[in-house]
Amino acid sequence: MTAISRMDTLPPVTVGTLLDGRVRYRQFCDGYRTGLEPVLMAACVPARAGQYVLEGGCGAGAGLLCLATRVRGVRGIGLECDSPTVLLGRANMDENGFDAIRILQAILPVLPDDPLLSGPGTRRIDHAFANPPWHDHASTPSPMPRRDRARRLPRAGLAQWVGSLATQLRHHGTLTLAVPATLLDHTIGCMVENRMGDVTVFPCWPRQGVAAKIVLIRGRMGSRTPARLLPGIVLHHADGTFTPEARAVLRDGQALLD
Repeated sequence: MTAISRMDTLPPVTVGTLLDGRVRYRQFCDGYRTGLEPVLMAACVPARAGQYVLEGGCGAGAGLLCLATRVRGVRGIGLECDSPTVLLGRANMDENGFDAIRILQAILPVLPDDPLLSGPGTRRIDHAFANPPWHDHASTPSPMPRRDRARRLPRAGLAQWVGSLATQLRHHGTLTLAVPATLLDHTIGCMVENRMGDVTVFPCWPRQGVAAKIVLIRGRMGSRTPARLLPGIVLHHADGTFTPEARAVLRDGQALLD
């Protein structure tokens, strides 16, 4: 029985698309709804065909779907803690024909038992990425448990996520994170503590002249290259429409970083 055939056992979903219709995407009607972050984050992952990727907290698979559409032949794993969302992510992979990407249930920082995920001596992951929950557990919880799990994590949890994903990276493999600007310093510190260099900061400006709320940060395992602050991307014009640069990423699947 395929994941798609088990869809009738899940809560109600909406059916939409990503990348201007190139990806068919289902997500639950209630709870966490996919925003721009997974699409932008996937555009920063410098994967090549045949390489292995790992996403922590992949949800229904939006980031992995966008990456696999841009980089045909990429292989890997998505980790998700919510069991219905795991089934939905598998159905999304099946429907889009990405059978080289598997969705596994796991609660980070604990990794599942899988041949691809091994100890530090035999690392196989070329690129890891995540859009971690960023509301502190002391914040007001959401009345919807699935949304709450997707959005709240104690401050120490980010360091645990970075450490868990970093342990799987090959030498010079990359870790890409989408985080709020308020966690910029903490995120960079977590990467440095895990022997990552070439830390690249890429702000996502809502509009020209408006402070960035989301920042994409990419580090490289074992690199000694100094950190870089790039110009970033302006997402919207003053009237709310997407800029040409944003459309190139969100609709055409263009990469943001090499």
